[in-house]
Amino acid sequence: MAKNIKPRAEDYAQWYLDVIKAAQLADYSPVRGCMVIRPEGYAIWEGIQRELDRRFKDTGPTNAYFPLLIPQSFLTKEAQHIEGFAMECAVVTHSKLEHGAKGLKPGGELEEPLIIRPTSETVIGHMYAQWVQSYRDLPVLINQWCNVMRWEMRTRLFLRTAEFLWQEGHTAHETEQEAEEETLRMLEVYREFAEDVLAIPVVKGRKTEAEKFPGANVTYCIEGLMQDGKALQCGTSHNLGQNFSKAFDIKFLGRDNKQQHAWTTSWGVSTRLIGAMIMAHSDDDGLVLPPRVAQNVLAIVPIFKTPEERAKVAAFVEKVVRSLCGDAEFQAGQKRAKADDVAAYFFDKFTHQRVVVDWRDARPGDKQFHWEQRGVPFRFEVGPKDVDQGGVTAKRRFDRQKGFVELAKISPSYLRLELDAVHRDMFAAATKRRQENTRDAASYEELKAIVTDKGGFVRCFFKQDKSIEARIKEETKATVRCIPMETANERGKCILTGQEGQKVLFAVAY
Repeated sequence: MAKNIKPRAEDYAQWYLDVIKAAQLADYSPVRGCMVIRPEGYAIWEGIQRELDRRFKDTGPTNAYFPLLIPQSFLTKEAQHIEGFAMECAVVTHSKLEHGAKGLKPGGELEEPLIIRPTSETVIGHMYAQWVQSYRDLPVLINQWCNVMRWEMRTRLFLRTAEFLWQEGHTAHETEQEAEEETLRMLEVYREFAEDVLAIPVVKGRKTEAEKFPGANVTYCIEGLMQDGKALQCGTSHNLGQNFSKAFDIKFLGRDNKQQHAWTTSWGVSTRLIGAMIMAHSDDDGLVLPPRVAQNVLAIVPIFKTPEERAKVAAFVEKVVRSLCGDAEFQAGQKRAKADDVAAYFFDKFTHQRVVVDWRDARPGDKQFHWEQRGVPFRFEVGPKDVDQGGVTAKRRFDRQKGFVELAKISPSYLRLELDAVHRDMFAAATKRRQENTRDAASYEELKAIVTDKGGFVRCFFKQDKSIEARIKEETKATVRCIPMETANERGKCILTGQEGQKVLFAVAY
């Protein structure tokens, strides 16, 4: 057990922060509630971007960029939207700094305050109104990767910060049906990504009226269950109907030669996914990375005592790296590397995933611990005895399985197969944990007991009512996470009112 990480069972919140610190993923910044994402953390975000961006483009959307600052008047055009975000907006009121009696002070007061975007529906709606004139201009399918700001009272690295990174897709369509299809299509993209890349099993579902996005007709989501039994919303997709198109006058001449408003959607995920990944897989020794977003997929730790042993091990390590990365990349990596440092070689130049060799002047145990805390999926240990046997000692970070692998078997396909196996096992373990922590409740008392004593997802029948949902949240801290798609048509007796309700998932959430 790592001494620099608080065990999960003792203090889960502190464990989470300790894992981030030990892996050097992020730090709090001088600005309250904001974070600095360090290179190790940003590499994970780049992996998320890479995998999601490809999936977005496969379905049609392309990338653009919209302004960080939004006129205050834009947010007042859609009543529900501003009601949902008003208390979280950061406002720019001046255009410069001036010298004053006590130093610099704001100057150049703006005629209209500007809002640092909490989300971009308003400014994008304004632009779509300029671009869309005819049904021939539809659909408009655009995504942007950017930062947003929402003043949060309680912050936690990656999970909830005042400024965070995300992607937000915004589309406009000719018909209501097309908008609904797009909303569900992107939800499935998120589901596939969460499970096939991050190895996090999620539940697809629809939010209740009380939980939906401000200004949306319908909000869909994917919900994951973390190791402490709390739920985490991992992505949302919103069918906005014609609410924003009417507010921003996104009109087009239809096929019947009549003016009509477009049907719009928005969908997004954020750096919160990194928090989800940490809490779904990591352990008391540190970070455990899903292979498909790991920058370093394999760390090779040479073990030697004398210069002669070092030369012997180095020659064998060279063969291993050439087998995995190719001769040309080995030569390129050697030029980039510094003596007695970590040498990096691209295993896959498209994804920028790497094999690293740790030549630092440190004890083998310290090096092993270093890569373990950073969650590198695989580790090869190579000492003189391994060289004599013609292979390496291979260790998996996820479950610490180890074995001896002969040099003749080491190849790119070998490593890819091993990484795929790790992904499958991580997903299976997380799925099993979710199944074991999903329970049914036939009454409100039973729901309260499960939430208090065991946590996890609680399935029950419930009739939507905002006031009742607020009461349940106040009494139990649990909310309706979603109405699962797979049971959306099931009906039964509501645990509170006794009237007919839908099957929902309750949980305490981040």
